Amino acid sequence: MVETSYKLGSETLPKTIIEPFRIKTVERLPQTTRDEREQYLQEAKYNPFKLRGRHITIDLLTDSGTGAMSAAQWAAMMTGDETYAGSESFFELESTVQELTGVQYVIPTHQGRSAEHILFSITSSGDSCVLANTHFDTTRANVEYFGGTAIDLVIEEALDPTSQHPFKGNIDLEKLEEHLQRLGDKVALVLMTITNNSGGGQPVSLENLRAASELAHRYGKPFILDAARFAENAWLIKQREPGQSSRSAREIAKAFFLLSDGFTMSSKKDGLVNIGGLLGLNDPELAEKARSLLILTEGLPTYGGLAGRDLAALAVGLEEVLDEAYLEYRIASIQYFHQLLNQHGIPLMHPAGGHAVYIDAQAFYPHIPPHEYPGLALANELYLEGGVRAVEIGTLMFGRPSPEGPDIPAPLELVRLTFPRRTYTQSHVEYIAEIMVQLFEKRDHVKGYRITKQSNILRAFTAELEPIFTKTGSLLS
Repeated sequence: MVETSYKLGSETLPKTIIEPFRIKTVERLPQTTRDEREQYLQEAKYNPFKLRGRHITIDLLTDSGTGAMSAAQWAAMMTGDETYAGSESFFELESTVQELTGVQYVIPTHQGRSAEHILFSITSSGDSCVLANTHFDTTRANVEYFGGTAIDLVIEEALDPTSQHPFKGNIDLEKLEEHLQRLGDKVALVLMTITNNSGGGQPVSLENLRAASELAHRYGKPFILDAARFAENAWLIKQREPGQSSRSAREIAKAFFLLSDGFTMSSKKDGLVNIGGLLGLNDPELAEKARSLLILTEGLPTYGGLAGRDLAALAVGLEEVLDEAYLEYRIASIQYFHQLLNQHGIPLMHPAGGHAVYIDAQAFYPHIPPHEYPGLALANELYLEGGVRAVEIGTLMFGRPSPEGPDIPAPLELVRLTFPRRTYTQSHVEYIAEIMVQLFEKRDHVKGYRITKQSNILRAFTAELEPIFTKTGSLLS
């Protein structure tokens, strides 16, 4: 066991982090050999998204819908109302969301990207743009699908993995105002992703949210939150922002929701469920347009593509996620893993964020250029070494293919080690840390990849790749 400790506020706590729950149901982890994993990765065309679940020992690809639900959530599912129109489970969820966020119109969807699709279909057009701290991949794709332009305006510190700025998810307020002035009517809305997933899971401060909201409203633009990880952002505000430590996470969350005109949410994150999304709006005309599209693509406004049992589980999950014992454990676990890697000199996105630890893959493999996908190389090596699946967040996901040469690189080359909620224990964390240290010790010999097949939209999910071999036909130099 690695000897360490972690900080929580001003208190130094022992290395053992106690999960604030006990395990009632277990699921066997698949065990594979190195030779088997080499075969599975080759069959997956070297894209971790194409690996089968039964071939993965620890899955850190995403925290979306991969967490464990509580006994209370499972109990709620048994009493879910499956009425096709007018489900009582919807009205229970609606009441919970309205109380938590203050939003007037609650529109369920089957997952977050559906909420995004509906929102941008009624707000974006061919000559419009969306201003954000940082768009995530599906968010950007939905903006662009309707012909809009997604513009990222995150602060400069966010692009420096070594910076210890406590709120690297913040939007650059000067740039925001400059774009609002210059682009005028072309701006469809201002969007804030909390926490900032593409930028290392970094939080946005309440002060920054308040100022961005004020600017958006001054220029007559809706201010929308991508609130998939709202509870984690609220907890990090409580821990890091001066003047907020005495407030509860629920109070902080309510404060930033009240600054907004609505939100999209993948409920598969801080909703603590395996499926579901939400679109919240305060504008009655927008809400009416959204509901009309919902009926066309998802179902009636009282179920939105979900079963009544899913709505019931989500209502409970939105309450449980604000349990401060849970949030303390959740964030401390990420900090603990971050510290384990940091003490071995592994290049990271600093400081630790909310739902994941992000490896600086470009610094990990400085000899692999962005167009040879150092993040993918690291993700694949992690799987080969220990059966652990992670996800590249770099040029494969966010780069732009160029007909004149190599891809236009992403701002950062990251690998995200994303922890499902209430799923893995401290021993799993320490196992992953051991694998990462082993990879770091032999980092000089790893080669990059080239794409053999790709889609025009969200290529990272389906791309096929091959290793760039040496003259001897080996991945190793």
